[in-house]
Amino acid sequence: MSSRFFIQKKEDLAAEREVFLEALLNSFLLVFAGEMGDKTQLLSLVLAARYKKPWTILAGVTVATLLNHALASWFGNYVASLVSPTALKWGLALIFFAFAAWILIPDKEGEIKTGSRYGAFFTTVIAFFIAEMGDKTQLATIALGARYDSAAIVTLGTTAGMIASNALAIFLGEKLLKKIPMTYVRIFACVLFVIFGVAILVAM
Repeated sequence: MSSRFFIQKKEDLAAEREVFLEALLNSFLLVFAGEMGDKTQLLSLVLAARYKKPWTILAGVTVATLLNHALASWFGNYVASLVSPTALKWGLALIFFAFAAWILIPDKEGEIKTGSRYGAFFTTVIAFFIAEMGDKTQLATIALGARYDSAAIVTLGTTAGMIASNALAIFLGEKLLKKIPMTYVRIFACVLFVIFGVAILVAM
């Protein structure tokens, strides 16, 4: 085989690695920032305070997020296969711009409900999975699944973002969340979604 073949192979691997890291990092950052102050993060805080089992609650959050976001990213991937590249580009950009506005609206603690029929783990899995349905982080995962080819990478990135964000609430609790200016966090998340929307218009 010629040296050109190996050079091309190396370039292809480098390009694949770059796309993998981009999808992973963007999925992580958008969901991590979007989850701050979200009702599902507040739910984690309530569950941790109620059951006093932080690692069990985090395990439940992980399982619920994996299930929910795997479905969401797969659905986004499927929708992307049905529309033209131009329609997908403008549709995704508009969706992320809408998320940028939506992220500025805080969730209310009064929306949070938890059951008591099950133990800490299953209560967390059920409550978190249901609470995440239709939530902005789930819808962002659908959009990310449509943006990138690999639903698995998107699921991995968004799940990691959810775990990191909710771990703050579970282990460091309400005192930390009160010290973090949520207004600035939401503005930062808003800027991230706008940048991502613009990047889609430029790159796709």
